[in-house]
Amino acid sequence: MKRTPKQLVKNYLMLLVGAAVYALAFDWCFVPNDIAFGGITGLAQIVNFFLPWAPIGVLVILFNVPLFLLGWKLLGGHMLVSSLAAMAVSSALIDLFAAWVEFPPMEDTLLACIFGGAVLGVGLGIVFLQGATTGGTEIVAMLLKLKLAWLPVGKLLLGADLVVVAAVALVFRRIDTALYGVVALYISTLIMDWVLYGMDNAKVAYIISDRPEQIARVIMDDLDRTVTYLQGEGGYLGQPKKVILCAFKQRQIVDIKETVRQVDPNAFMIVTTSHEVLGEGFGSYHGNHL
Repeated sequence: MKRTPKQLVKNYLMLLVGAAVYALAFDWCFVPNDIAFGGITGLAQIVNFFLPWAPIGVLVILFNVPLFLLGWKLLGGHMLVSSLAAMAVSSALIDLFAAWVEFPPMEDTLLACIFGGAVLGVGLGIVFLQGATTGGTEIVAMLLKLKLAWLPVGKLLLGADLVVVAAVALVFRRIDTALYGVVALYISTLIMDWVLYGMDNAKVAYIISDRPEQIARVIMDDLDRTVTYLQGEGGYLGQPKKVILCAFKQRQIVDIKETVRQVDPNAFMIVTTSHEVLGEGFGSYHGNHL
């Protein structure tokens, strides 16, 4: 999808905001509290430990070069260019923030872990929403997403980052560093998926009843949700059954259950959580969807 100049300006401004939030979380919460960090930034932490004169931001840029070359053809030009911008800004700000402000360690490391993970997740979510990454394992996650489209980006990123967190813990020889890092990573992936996919997860109900038309009519008229009939067959008697399929928002679950109970107390109902619902009344599909 071709972007207008106005859209491009907005994308890159939001990308800068996300990169700045990412860098702030790293310098404010992770570095002063010795919390293991995943990804390329975590690898840069390891090298910086042995070579203190090597700035972490510069190391991040150097380590990202082969990954960007690998992802160029697979992820497309726009994503790679915007990712380069996000990576360059976040890496530069990591070094600039460290030079401008000496963040003191927090008295409660767990608080730094939780807050740092949450802020980091917000920053990464903003960057990913612009069709970009900050480089490193985010590129790995995006490449994996091409093959494992059914998995959320946050979960793919978590798996790649855990390996680096373990390496950081071995270098610093502190198991608590790794444990705090795992907690921070988990929180960041939850927050990032929330930014990407929204907090109000949709539900999907499968309803089997002897009164499918009555239930469907009430759902459509009173709850303003559409339904679809699936053709089923009872396994015991072999009788044909109409199965009602209905997607609805989390906040409507009580109304849906009460509607079914009132129309047919003997109805069989399965409610599942849907990762994402696209279409009328829900989200819209975009070409570079995560």
